[in-house]
Amino acid sequence: MAALIPILEKNRHAIFSKYLFEEGICFAKMDEYSTKHPEIDAPNSEVIKLMHKFESNKYVNCTSTRRHHYWYLTYDGIEFLRTYLNLPSDIVPATFGRPSGGPPGDRPQ
Repeated sequence: MAALIPILEKNRHAIFSKYLFEEGICFAKMDEYSTKHPEIDAPNSEVIKLMHKFESNKYVNCTSTRRHHYWYLTYDGIEFLRTYLNLPSDIVPATFGRPSGGPPGDRPQ
């Protein structure tokens, strides 16, 4: 059995804040031996491990294809990340109702 390697706090924060909460989704190639995730400054294996843990806690839903996993935040996941990242309730991920055509928070008349 492989030894469990802890996820570095800086990588955890990069995955949570810079990508998962901002976008509302996360993807990873089904290759745990890939050295780096293409969008996040963290190893692909850490992204996969963290997202599987989030999936077991019902913070994300997963869809898989032949070569990639796609994780989508649930409402519980948004609330968890708001608490973890200390964000106000008016900030939402891009997939949860940010109006198009203007800056974030700009609503049509």
